[in-house]
Amino acid sequence: METGIPTAGDLGQQLRELRARAGLSQESLSHAAGVSVRALADLERGRARGPQRRTVEALADALGLDSAATARLERAASLGRPRPRSSTGGDSHHALALPRDLQDFTARGAALDRLLALVRETDPAHPPVVLVSGQPGLGKTSFAVRAAHRLKPHFPDGQFALDLHGMDPEPTTARDALARLLRAVGVADSAIPAGTDDRSGLLRSVIRDRRLLLLLDNVSDEEQVRPLLPGTGPSLTIVTSRHTLAGLESVHRTELGLLRREEAIELLTRVVGARRVQQEPQAARDIADLCGYLPLSLRIAGQRLVGRPHEHLGRLAAQLAQEGRRLDALKAGGLQVRAAFALSYRQLSPAHRLVLRRATLAAGPDFSPETAALLAEMPLAQAARYAEDLADAGLLHSDAATERYRLHDLLKLFAAERSTAEDGTAACDAVQDRAARWMLRRATAAALHFDVDHRGDSPEGDPDPAGAPADREGARVWLEAERPQWLAALRRAQAAGWHRQVVDAAEAMHWFSDVNQHWELWVEVFQRAVDSARALGDRRAEAVHLNYLAWSYNLCVYDHHAALAAADAALEVARAIEDRVLVGWALGYGAGALNRLGRISEALDRLREAAACLGAEASLPGRLGRLTVLNTLGTYLRQYGQAEEALAIHRRCEAICNAGMPGQPTELIAMYRATSRQEIGNDLAALGRWSEAEPPLREALACFEATTMPAWSEPARLDLGLVLRRLARYREARETLLAARTGLGELNSPREAEAAAEIRELDGLADRLETG
Repeated sequence: METGIPTAGDLGQQLRELRARAGLSQESLSHAAGVSVRALADLERGRARGPQRRTVEALADALGLDSAATARLERAASLGRPRPRSSTGGDSHHALALPRDLQDFTARGAALDRLLALVRETDPAHPPVVLVSGQPGLGKTSFAVRAAHRLKPHFPDGQFALDLHGMDPEPTTARDALARLLRAVGVADSAIPAGTDDRSGLLRSVIRDRRLLLLLDNVSDEEQVRPLLPGTGPSLTIVTSRHTLAGLESVHRTELGLLRREEAIELLTRVVGARRVQQEPQAARDIADLCGYLPLSLRIAGQRLVGRPHEHLGRLAAQLAQEGRRLDALKAGGLQVRAAFALSYRQLSPAHRLVLRRATLAAGPDFSPETAALLAEMPLAQAARYAEDLADAGLLHSDAATERYRLHDLLKLFAAERSTAEDGTAACDAVQDRAARWMLRRATAAALHFDVDHRGDSPEGDPDPAGAPADREGARVWLEAERPQWLAALRRAQAAGWHRQVVDAAEAMHWFSDVNQHWELWVEVFQRAVDSARALGDRRAEAVHLNYLAWSYNLCVYDHHAALAAADAALEVARAIEDRVLVGWALGYGAGALNRLGRISEALDRLREAAACLGAEASLPGRLGRLTVLNTLGTYLRQYGQAEEALAIHRRCEAICNAGMPGQPTELIAMYRATSRQEIGNDLAALGRWSEAEPPLREALACFEATTMPAWSEPARLDLGLVLRRLARYREARETLLAARTGLGELNSPREAEAAAEIRELDGLADRLETG
């Protein structure tokens, strides 16, 4: 025997000495082995003597034991395992009695009512089976126990609860579970058959005419529970599992979700007491938020506070607010959020664990299978399959409509811990770099689908042409869904010094930004492009993106002072490099800011200067810039009471569009013409020529709708609604204005208020006409 090595025999002594030798606390060994602190403490104190072989292997692995030491530990464990029972003894009814119902059980009223209604409508030929599933920590067992206690009067022949240990290294077999159930319903040991199928048949025969309630808790899979289900009769079976058990036929599914915020606070109040919550209501709300409305985490937080009656709720809230300490703080005695997650994590294959860990590297609240594949560095089909498996296991929440997944905040912290421990920071950084390059290339290529200037393909091309969006609609869907991912990629690219890729991506986004003008992120996108252009020493790109930045300040976040500053900076750079087109655009963007700031004469002066500057340019970009400036000049003149002069300018713009511009795409010219037509309609409306105003506005609206430009179509719809109202076509006007209000609201446009006011006035007019 080796000196100092614990001998076989006393399992608790061995564990204590081995843990001390490894320098581990009970909590750290519990975390590493996936065994609860309570179970580990029971083993060390001798309260539990015979853990299953897989539990021993997990402990040995966490302790870093060699094969000889592992064997000694296993021998000690085997001595404490129960021997097969002989004859007639058997489990009595009380051995499978229902667990204690929790007095502070909270919420789930609707789900309980549905279960009660199901029992009342029971068909004896089809005994109901209710499956309660969901992610770790949702309180599935507590819900099932509460339901069983409420339903006891309906099942006078007995209520039995059996824990199938689905999360243990060695779950209870169906054969052993059947033996326990048979004994509970009065079958003698000597009459219990040897085979699983025979035991299953006997159970179904014995309970066929009895009104029994069976609670089968913590089920691992379909094969474990299927033999335990009644065939016919008036019994009810409630099954709980972290897995969806999708292969289980003819069951009523109850998938528990997170609590609502008010329910979470109610649970905390019931555990801690109303007085402490009333003294610190904001801290209670913060704790509920930081626990992610997960019943287990709320209960642990509450139990911790109960055990520390003088601790302020605010102190716990402050600890939970620190992400690095949150899981450590969610611990009360043997209850740990981390341990609950570790049980599920240990059940996964290495590949499934990898997908779960790497999912924590995704930006935003959710992620696609495509992102999962990038971060886990595996084929898309494989990553998608693993993500579905994780959703079935209750570790990911899936949105079937969008095929996207998300992690609960606390589970994300746990998976991030495992990523740091198992993958390492360097590997994670390398993966994120590769994913960022891929995302940025895809985003750049996708955005160019909207580039009506047709300036060419993405410099690097799409990273996966076969899987790339094929058209503008596909590109829009991808860019909108993956917005957090490509924005994070842009940030990572700039931090890494990939400045050319940043500028190229932002340039590609120029026309796409018009489709989603209401996104505040455009300020960040174009500011980053400005910074990267400066890092590259590219003065022209700097001026271009300063102009785009002025646009985003003006129309996306309505910060007109910042817009003017950006336009002035663009003007300075454009003049320094003697680029008259960029000078003209900078003057135009500055005029927009000045107009919105009420500096009317300055705005008009800048527009006239811009028109003169661009008018001297024979290039196509210069001619298009001049067209934009003239349209804007006419709009401002109309706003300042000069509708006749505005109409003349806008008709001139229309004539330029009708004449065409060789070399420019017809789609682009059509959009410029539609803008002129919209302004002509508004000019005619300002002159009171309502019937003449309707056709150009309808034409403009149709063009903008055809090109899917809501930032342009919705204001045009509002303009049309205003004209229809003046034409006394009230029903059509109201329908048009309602649609405009909805569309403008989705765009976060200030003109939504204008639409709402028109609808109120129209409704008031209708009331007056009725009463009159």
